[in-house]
Amino acid sequence: MSRSGEGDDNSMPEDLTQTEPETTTNGPSRDTPAGLAHLEVASRDATVGTPRTHIFEASNVEVAYGGKPAVTDVNIGLAEHEITALIGPSGCGKSTFLRCLNRMNDLIPAASVTGSIVYHGHDLYAKNIDPVSVRKRIGMVFQKPNPFPKSIYENIAFGPRVMGMKGNMDEIVESALQRAALWDEVKDRLKTNAFGMSGGQQQRLCIARALATSPDVLLMDEPCSALDPISTGKIEELMVEIKQEYSIVIVTHNMQQAARVSDWTAFFTVDLSAGEANRVGRLVEYNPTEKIFTTPDDERTEQYVTGKFG
Repeated sequence: MSRSGEGDDNSMPEDLTQTEPETTTNGPSRDTPAGLAHLEVASRDATVGTPRTHIFEASNVEVAYGGKPAVTDVNIGLAEHEITALIGPSGCGKSTFLRCLNRMNDLIPAASVTGSIVYHGHDLYAKNIDPVSVRKRIGMVFQKPNPFPKSIYENIAFGPRVMGMKGNMDEIVESALQRAALWDEVKDRLKTNAFGMSGGQQQRLCIARALATSPDVLLMDEPCSALDPISTGKIEELMVEIKQEYSIVIVTHNMQQAARVSDWTAFFTVDLSAGEANRVGRLVEYNPTEKIFTTPDDERTEQYVTGKFG
């Protein structure tokens, strides 16, 4: 079924719970490829065959712009309370697929999505699903910090006010800033303009702003690409800390970052078999991060993570 544009203004269903085990087929065992030793891959609890609670199930997903496919044949199950990294060369459809998960592609008139994306057992693109409600549950942090031209306090308070959240606003703001590891740095200047913060602080402010509305999932589209190493390290530490409360999907071009923070990694590539004019992104491999960076199943994955292309 093909979908494009916004859906009807109905609320998201309240019952959004589904638990299924992950089934994975092991590929042939290989020695660790040369060139991967420099990557520090953190040990994960996520292992092949371990039951996982899926929060998203994508089946045969294709996104096209003006009828021309940008990414196709995406079949993937994303688990809750994990960090999933989407990696691959530029133009392979990582960010396009990420935007499908909270229907941000609906805002592009020429975009159309086919296939199925199930969130907690509900079709995200069903006619009775309100995309605005989807985005309330599935927050997003963009590549460049985009604070509002308001005070630090008002940046955090804006979302809860719009959503009509009840409770003490001061406590909501403090809690969000605490979770974003920013409170101690800004608690004495909450009324100052957010534009006076450093780039790294602004990006953590945007994360705090997303967390203030109590989302279920946090999507991050290259959130550290414009930041210095120290700010990048703080955001990576933050992601690992908050995954106990949230499920995180991150697009990154930084192989070291994917190896450091993610539990599972999906590798996308560009299919040029039909010619440069008909290039399209495809999902090549989806496995625990440690496997992706040590003994990947697909030769194309190995070539990418070792820097042979991309």
